[in-house]
Amino acid sequence: MAKNNETSPALKRSWFQELKAEFGKITWPTKKDVGKQSVVVIIAALALGFIIAGVDFLLQYGLTFIVG
Repeated sequence: MAKNNETSPALKRSWFQELKAEFGKITWPTKKDVGKQSVVVIIAALALGFIIAGVDFLLQYGLTFIVG
């Protein structure tokens, strides 16, 4: 069987070098930014939860009033 050129050690090394270079280009958020974004996500999730619970309660009350 012929050897697959895509798995040669030189190409693997090149791939890892390129991967390392790409990771060097990443702009990571600061700890302060991550904290702010986390707070915004938690507040948005709570607000959405309250909205869904309110709509559910109103629908339940409305259907109980109509049906029963």
